[in-house]
Amino acid sequence: MSALEGAGPPRHHPFRSLGSGLLILVAALLSLLSVVAVWANSIVQDTDRYVATVGPLASDPEVQKAVTNRVTSAVLERVDVDALVQQLTDAASQQGVPPRAAELLKNLDGPIENGLKQLVGNTVERVVTSSAFQTVWVDANRRAHAAFDEALTGEGEGAVKLEDNQVVIDVGPIVARVKDRLVDAGLTPAANIPAVHTDFVVFASEDVGEIKTYVRVLELLGGWLPVIALLVAAAGVYVAFNRRHALIGAALAVFLAMLVLGIGLTVARDVYLDRLPPGTSQAAAGAVYDALVRFLRAGVRALAAVALFTAVGAFLTGPSRIAVLTRTGCRRSIGALRDVAMSAGFRTGAVGRFVHRFKRWIGVAILMIAAVVLFTWSYPTTAVVVWTAVITLVGFAIREFLDAPSTPPAGSPADAAAH
Repeated sequence: MSALEGAGPPRHHPFRSLGSGLLILVAALLSLLSVVAVWANSIVQDTDRYVATVGPLASDPEVQKAVTNRVTSAVLERVDVDALVQQLTDAASQQGVPPRAAELLKNLDGPIENGLKQLVGNTVERVVTSSAFQTVWVDANRRAHAAFDEALTGEGEGAVKLEDNQVVIDVGPIVARVKDRLVDAGLTPAANIPAVHTDFVVFASEDVGEIKTYVRVLELLGGWLPVIALLVAAAGVYVAFNRRHALIGAALAVFLAMLVLGIGLTVARDVYLDRLPPGTSQAAAGAVYDALVRFLRAGVRALAAVALFTAVGAFLTGPSRIAVLTRTGCRRSIGALRDVAMSAGFRTGAVGRFVHRFKRWIGVAILMIAAVVLFTWSYPTTAVVVWTAVITLVGFAIREFLDAPSTPPAGSPADAAAH
C-alpha cells in the first residue's frame, strides 16, 4: 500500500481535515515568503550576485539614454557659454572685424549653446555605448552595493550612502572620459571642467522605511523559511486521511502562491513607477526594476515548476483511469524493451535480483536525491528543475528495466509447478 494513501479507507473527520487544510495554506504562504527571502538575501549579502543582477543594465538602451542625459547636463552646467561668446568676440576684434559684425557675434549665445549641446550629447553617447561604460558601470555598482544593502536592511557601511531614499552610483568617471574626448575634438574650454561627481539613481522610493522593515524580517528568517515551509507542508500532508490528495493540494497551493507572487511583482512594478520622483526616466527605472527582480522571477518560476511536477507525480500514483493507463503503458513499454534485450543475450543477474528486492527503497532514494539536489542548489532555475525531473524519470525507467526477478532453473520444482 502506498504511504500516501494512509493506513485505511479515508473517513470524514472535519477537525483533522481542517487542520490539514490550514497547514497547507500556511505552507503556501511561507513558500511565497521563502522565495522573497532567498532573493533578498542573495541581493543584499552577495555582492557578486548583485553585480550580476544590475551589470546587464549597462547595455540597456533606456539606461544608456538616461545616463547620457544625466552626464550631458553635468558637463553643460560647467561650460560657460557666455565666456565662449566673449572669447569669440574678443578674437574677432583683435582680427579687425568691423564693429557691426563683432556686435552680431554677441547674439550667438543660442546657436552656440545648441551646437555645444549637440556636440557634448553625441560625445557622451559614444562613450556610454562603448565597452568602457560597461567597466565603469560594474565598478560603480560594486561600490554602491553597500548603499543598496542599507536601503533594504537599514544596515551597511561604505563610501556610497543612502540619501533622500535613493541608491545612487557615481558616473563621474564617464564625465572625465567625455572631457578628454571633447578636448581631443578641439573644444579646449572643456579642459577647464573640474572633477565632477554626478549621481545616477539606481533605486528610489518614498517607502524605503517600510521596505526596510519587511526585508529585515525576511533577512533574519533567511534560510530557515524554506525549511519551515517544507516541514509545515509535510505536517499538512501527514495529518490528512488521504495523503495523496493532500500532497496534490499542497503542491497546487504552492503553485497558486507562485502565480500570485508573479502577478504581484507586475503590479508592484506599475506602483513603483507611478511613485517615482518627478523628472525620473520611467523607461530606465522600469529596466532597473526588471533587472533587480529578474532572479526573483526565476525563483518563482522554478518553485512553480517543482510544485507542478509534484502534483502531476502524486496524481499519477493514484487509482484514476488516466494514472493507471499511464503507469501500465510505461511499464509494458519498458518490459518489452527489456524482453528484447534479454532475447539478445542481456542478463540482469544479481543486479536485477537486488533491484527487484529493494525496488521501493530505490524509488525512495531517487526521489530523495532529486529533493536534495533542488534544495541545496544555490539558485535553481526552471531549467534545473526540468532537468532534475527528466533525470528522475530516467532513474525510475532504469529501475523498471532492471527489475527482472530471477527465473527458476529449468527442471526445478518451481518450474515444474509453473507448467
